[in-house]
Amino acid sequence: MRLVKYTAIVRVVRVLLILAGAFLVIGILVRQMSFIDRQMIYFPDQELVSTPADVGLVYEDVDFTATDRTKLHGWYVPGDSRTTLLWFHGNAGNISHRVDNILMLNRTLGVNIMIIDYRGYGRSQGSPSENGLYMDAEAAFEFLVSQKGVDSETELVLFGRSLGAAVAAELAVRHEVRGVILESGFTSVKDMAQRIYPFLPMGLLINAVEARYDTISKIGNVNAPVMVLHGDRDEIVPFELGEELFEAASEPKTFYRIRGAGHNDTYHVGGESYFEALREFVSQSP
Repeated sequence: MRLVKYTAIVRVVRVLLILAGAFLVIGILVRQMSFIDRQMIYFPDQELVSTPADVGLVYEDVDFTATDRTKLHGWYVPGDSRTTLLWFHGNAGNISHRVDNILMLNRTLGVNIMIIDYRGYGRSQGSPSENGLYMDAEAAFEFLVSQKGVDSETELVLFGRSLGAAVAAELAVRHEVRGVILESGFTSVKDMAQRIYPFLPMGLLINAVEARYDTISKIGNVNAPVMVLHGDRDEIVPFELGEELFEAASEPKTFYRIRGAGHNDTYHVGGESYFEALREFVSQSP
């Protein structure tokens, strides 16, 4: 009788040890996912290495404040038309690493361009987070409407590249705008993580990750015309994720395949046809 009780106790202890080990492993993986959220999504650089003036552009330093009192910084580059492009860049560097691209867009599209640094990037204060980036976008939108007199429904086009595509989509759900351009965007952090870390149990651990950037669930609620562009040799965000974003978007919508382009060289590899596609979309958007 005592032997039976002892055997039962041993079995219970073994089960508890197995469960404890499992929870330990899951805890380690959860902490790893939190690390991914904090350290592998955002790569800010605080130093501005150049300005639009370095390439001959007139520009204005723009300082504005988010609703949580985070002080933000960006540039406003005037163009020849009444259309304004509000640009949300990717997850690395800062606005100064986009100067050559600003020049190309200004010359080929002739639009006003406002590009901002998210909190923690460049001269913007704070630390990046998903909700924080959405607040930054909202603050930039309010600045253009209140300080520059931009009519968002007829004069504002949102341009988001990579991570910025998620920010642009979120803002477009909240406000009526003339058009939305999403370049090299991904569907969600979960989808990206599944491709980068296929060995992790995403179904169990995705709730431990703060950042979602679930653009795929939002893009269908955007009322403005949407243009999705993606390089078919994108080595960071798979081309099919761009296709999935396009499929989920509501009409009217346009897809442009940037042949031979990777993640960071779209506007160089795309060449004149790339800019012509952008120009046609901007000019035809109501």
